[in-house]
Amino acid sequence: MKTNVRCAWSGDDTRMVHYHDTEWGVPVHDDTLLFEFLILEGAQAGLSWKTVLHKRDTYRKAFKKFNPRAVAAFKEQDFERLLKNPGIIRNRLKVRGATKNAKAFITIQKEFGSFDTYIWKFVGDKPLVHRIKNSQEIPITTNESDAMSKDLKKRGFTFVGSTICYAFMQAVGMANDHETRCFRYQSLAS
Repeated sequence: MKTNVRCAWSGDDTRMVHYHDTEWGVPVHDDTLLFEFLILEGAQAGLSWKTVLHKRDTYRKAFKKFNPRAVAAFKEQDFERLLKNPGIIRNRLKVRGATKNAKAFITIQKEFGSFDTYIWKFVGDKPLVHRIKNSQEIPITTNESDAMSKDLKKRGFTFVGSTICYAFMQAVGMANDHETRCFRYQSLAS
């Protein structure tokens, strides 16, 4: 039986393989899912995606299914509860940053009609398609992620440096950085 060739970074961890095969690089236009990835990518800063991915279900519960309005309304007792939750990354700045980002996210939704409308303008409303031969060729930032980072920061977001923005762009399909030999590359490039 023939097995699919995948990007090297997916490894052999079951969750990482499933994420690679079903989500990474697939264009996302749902505001709640975009918010989820924005928060998770910020939580990843300084850590591995595998660490965050294994905590994702707990994050969904702890952060009210990533409902931006619910997260924006978090109070001090919510922060204390989150900082005691071993199922998430208990970094005070990242936890508080989620609420700050939720408020800024809602402001963008009001201004543009949706976060989707706003965020996809950084790539001209269509995914960037790169021809990556191996994982060493994957960029960590681009002009687009630089512009996104600068604008998000100006709008009050935190944990949105250019590297985090580019990881977000890859996750939500704004960039197709699957290796060209990967079975997902062609299906997402067409």
